[in-house]
Amino acid sequence: MFCAAVIRAVDLHAVMLRGAVAHAGNDHRLGANEAPPAIISVFVGEQLAEVFEQLVAGGSRRSKKAGTLAVGVDTLPPLPKDATDRNRTSPFAFTGNRFEFRAVGSSQSIAGPQVVLNTIVAESLDYMAAELEKAPKQPAKFNEAVQKLLQKVLKEHGRVIFNGDNYSQEWHDEAARRGLPNTRTTPEALDAMACDATFQVFEAYNVLSRREAESRFEIYREKYVKDVLIEARLCLTMARTMIFPAGVKYQKLLSQTAADLAALGKSGCTTTLDEVNGLLANLQKAMLELESVIQIPAKLSAARECRYLLDTVIPMMNALRKEADALEHICSDELWPLPTYQEMLFIR
Repeated sequence: MFCAAVIRAVDLHAVMLRGAVAHAGNDHRLGANEAPPAIISVFVGEQLAEVFEQLVAGGSRRSKKAGTLAVGVDTLPPLPKDATDRNRTSPFAFTGNRFEFRAVGSSQSIAGPQVVLNTIVAESLDYMAAELEKAPKQPAKFNEAVQKLLQKVLKEHGRVIFNGDNYSQEWHDEAARRGLPNTRTTPEALDAMACDATFQVFEAYNVLSRREAESRFEIYREKYVKDVLIEARLCLTMARTMIFPAGVKYQKLLSQTAADLAALGKSGCTTTLDEVNGLLANLQKAMLELESVIQIPAKLSAARECRYLLDTVIPMMNALRKEADALEHICSDELWPLPTYQEMLFIR
């Protein structure tokens, strides 16, 4: 019953869970190439999934033992951790004796996500308790009501259960078919969360008033704006003071070598020199473009400021990074001022 309540809560309030873990740093994880993805789903393992399938089907393939609750299957036995490793890709996983919400960012306080998680599970338990209070008190009829409620909840919200590879494109396609939200960025997640349904849940359980919730969304957006602007300015500073000068030094070295070879009647280095010249020109252009958009237009709301950064500034940062990465692959290792990808990934 509790597992079904949690599954209902995660499905019904997925935008709240996603919004609770939305911040600039987490955008590099969720929906990118690191666990877990931005699609909120529940991993339950094959054994528990089979139990749920039996409940939905209306009965168990095994006979019910005496003294157990008549919900179509035996009272659940101890469930070991699932033998597969696919639960490591799930944002919300059942691991034998507990649920784990893995989408919280490493630099994030767990307080906000915990408030949301406790609230939505409380709402779901309240719903199920209210439904069972309407049931007849006779044991047989009560057990029948329990089974019908579990079937109803799992039929309506079982779409959020997924035990496969959350990284795969097939899951993204399947999630879209199931109607599960996929809010990949913080502005999208906060916009989706800041809705009447969210405010009503918080108010119904005396967690936050509407104004208190709205103020928190404003704070989350303000923090996102500040974080992205800090990253953008740092990106520009690193390009100007470290990467571009290193490229110019390498350009000078190649130019001198080409000149010395030409004086000897030899040719060489010009292909690499031409490539470096092109990369430096592209890098300089990307720096100027980022600098031109880094100032947020006046009189924008916090939500529109977030959208401006998402749609304008971050793409410029990515464009600048692309040129810097290309220069890293060709520049002399002795001149490069930062740890390279090769060094960070493969050299200990």
